[in-house]
Amino acid sequence: MPPRRLGRVDIPRDPPRFLPVRTALRAHTARWLSPGQPVAVGLSGGADSTALLAAALMEGLRAHAVVVDHGLQPGSGEVAARAAALALDLGASAEIRRVRVGRAGGMEAAAREARYRALRQAARGRPLLVGHTRDDQAETYLLAALRGNPAGMLPASGGLHRPLLGVRRADTEGACRELGLEPWRDPQNEDSAFRRVAVRAAVIPTLSEVTGVGDPVSPLAQAADRAALDAEALDQWARRAATDSVADLARLPQAVRGRIVGTMILRAGARVTRAALDAVEALVMDWRGQGPVAVGAGLVVARADGKLTVTREKGVRDAR
Repeated sequence: MPPRRLGRVDIPRDPPRFLPVRTALRAHTARWLSPGQPVAVGLSGGADSTALLAAALMEGLRAHAVVVDHGLQPGSGEVAARAAALALDLGASAEIRRVRVGRAGGMEAAAREARYRALRQAARGRPLLVGHTRDDQAETYLLAALRGNPAGMLPASGGLHRPLLGVRRADTEGACRELGLEPWRDPQNEDSAFRRVAVRAAVIPTLSEVTGVGDPVSPLAQAADRAALDAEALDQWARRAATDSVADLARLPQAVRGRIVGTMILRAGARVTRAALDAVEALVMDWRGQGPVAVGAGLVVARADGKLTVTREKGVRDAR
């Protein structure tokens, strides 16, 4: 019999909204984790991460909650303290990590980078569980598509685990109500100045209205699932086929070739852009004796003796 209490929290019998959260956690554990395994859980105090933590504990995982205080809103310290106290009430251990958020790439991106850096440090090699849901998967697909690169999230990748990608946000919110837990409601989640909030509050409901698709989240999330799996397969292919030989690169599909070239550029210290990849693609597939291609950070990609090389050189026009 499962426990009827988690720490100091009473668990009602067979709560229907909590059931899909637990079922998802159980299936994820069977595939990627081990029963009773120590894990870290990223806990914001919101409904998704709170329901995830409760399910992890119910399913017997030894969960350590990690609360990240970004310091970006008044009272953020109190919010973090309440989330940590909730984790202790549920019977988990907990810690708060305070981070300094930079400005590079915009506040959302900088906060995300600081958050995951802190979470991974606190995990100390343990699997790190985060509470992304089916709704997040759909939003991610649309946001990535607006950047020209439709994408999704994998359930497990590099020690990062997303057990709730098949669970709807309505279920995590309902689960918290059933368990008598009061999750934090981030006021930024109501601010349509943030692109993700605008997609959630306006774009997806409009898609439902204009297309007649009653629930666009489901097909969008399915597309995101496929995009994530396809990207994973192409990344694996690119790692196996990695080469600087122009002849070998030319025999590969462009999607694989682009990943190999992108990895070369990243490892050399530059940012990968579409313009740079297109220019290097011409070095491989439309060779007319053109010179090196600037890819940023003072670096150029050149073709010489049948190979691509990334070197530092001045005075070459930047392909970006």
